[in-house]
Amino acid sequence: MAASDDEKYAEKGDVMHLDQPASSEAAQIRSDAMEAEENELRMGLVEGLKTYPTAVFWSFAISLLIVMEGYDTAVLNNIIGLESFRRHFGYDTGDTSDPSQQWQLSAAWQTAVGQAPSIGCFVGIFIASWAQDRWGYKRTIQVALVSLTGFIFINFFAVNVQMLFVGELLCGLPWGAFSSSAVSYASDVTPIPLRGYLTTYVNLCWIIGQILAAGILKRAITLEGKWGYKVPFAIQWVWVVPLFIVALVAPESPWFLVRKGRLEEAEAVVVRLSSKTHKVDPAKTVAMMVRTNQMEVEAEIGGTFADCFRGSDLRRTEISCLTWMCQHLCGMVFCGSPVYFLQQAGLSEDKSFDANLGITFMAFVGTLLSWVTLTVGGRRPFFIGGMVFMSSIMWIIGGISWPADHHNSARWGQAILIMIFVFAYDFTIGPLTYCIVGETSATRLRSKTVGLARNAYNVTGVCAGILNTYMVNKTAWNWKGRAALLWAFTAVIMTIWCYFRLPEMKGRSYRELDLLFERKVPARQFKNTIISEEDDGGALNNPNAIPVDVNTGRKFSTASALHGDSKV
Repeated sequence: MAASDDEKYAEKGDVMHLDQPASSEAAQIRSDAMEAEENELRMGLVEGLKTYPTAVFWSFAISLLIVMEGYDTAVLNNIIGLESFRRHFGYDTGDTSDPSQQWQLSAAWQTAVGQAPSIGCFVGIFIASWAQDRWGYKRTIQVALVSLTGFIFINFFAVNVQMLFVGELLCGLPWGAFSSSAVSYASDVTPIPLRGYLTTYVNLCWIIGQILAAGILKRAITLEGKWGYKVPFAIQWVWVVPLFIVALVAPESPWFLVRKGRLEEAEAVVVRLSSKTHKVDPAKTVAMMVRTNQMEVEAEIGGTFADCFRGSDLRRTEISCLTWMCQHLCGMVFCGSPVYFLQQAGLSEDKSFDANLGITFMAFVGTLLSWVTLTVGGRRPFFIGGMVFMSSIMWIIGGISWPADHHNSARWGQAILIMIFVFAYDFTIGPLTYCIVGETSATRLRSKTVGLARNAYNVTGVCAGILNTYMVNKTAWNWKGRAALLWAFTAVIMTIWCYFRLPEMKGRSYRELDLLFERKVPARQFKNTIISEEDDGGALNNPNAIPVDVNTGRKFSTASALHGDSKV
């Protein structure tokens, strides 16, 4: 698919046209693929919802897995604010001036327990990414849910901090599967006009989990003894069975089925995902997937982790990884664990959990409003704008930390700024990250690229979390609000990267994105670059490129569409 220097990309109408394929059969597939893609590109939001209502439902349902991960992450980040938790797993500092702060976890164990799920996720994501490409999303999710059911017992019955660490480490394995599956599945089953909304919904699920955690932790303050921290852990069992049933009956990704040569099954899935009243030709939709898949095959895009670092896919991996790393390095690692910080700054246990509940509701509203940005604007301007705004907030939080040492009003000022920060985060880069990562990768490398990006996020989170814990922990460096200054600096660095490297991908088909990356179009020129609907790099010029269904042995054809229904 190589092009000469003067044909790398066409801008503002300078469109490149390729010759038609020699094979009439391939020409028909290509024509039908072009028609299906053009229909999606012209499709508006309302029409997309009417045409693919069940795709929306199944994407919503699978994304609920993230509620579990968001819930437990929020519990771990803030449960240390419960005196019952610190009394059971911590040690007596001997400081009786403030009885509520007498019991503390050491900085080392606070760090270990807090980062254990991220370590487990790191391993779990690699396993899940491999399993998704081998067995599909459904089976991977089912195995992960069964595993999680057993691992929760370890947390619930933990008798010391070491046992709790092991339990959280093991729980991280299935959470890794959830975090990579939800984004990839949403990207696979939804059409172009709905893709941004359904991938950013993953962030909303994360926040729903945080709201549940904030409310339950607020109630747990009134529980006496060990039940104060046991109940938040036990809540996780509630949704395992419903989610397993969802994973059991949900349709498999049609893109996965195309890659596996199960073409008639892919057509059946398209029928399931679309409305019965708004007819979609499943064969033509699958033809679009076949064309894009064959383009990537011709471009020598494989399906291994190593392929993510070759050719144009290296750039796509870079964008996916660093975009997700922005979620930590913008300062969220500091503002995302407000309870302990606010208590160390002088707020009472009750007030700190009140502030935490308010912050999570701000995040929920921010994510809902982010859908407006997807309608009226693109990904790039709002992402960069959010980074600029949040870095400014971090400078202010750090700057008023000195008066906050002596004035309670300044501490509340920091709390208000944290709420504003979280709102801005969940209005911009929080949800947009899921959208960008879900769109950036090649379809043949989606699970691998998303997995690598999520692990870049996890590794950054572990390192940043360890550093942040020591900076704000009363028994360690005790920087309090001054820790925000470091994250203000990292936010500025990442903002500069976004300006030069983050492209605009709104309204692009996966075929168009393949060509834009293959031809090395600069990030700031993505938006205005025009790709011809006929342009596929000659992927179907070779008649032997037409795939054969592995189940029936028949060569793929759009002459007749499958109108049956199969639970695949």
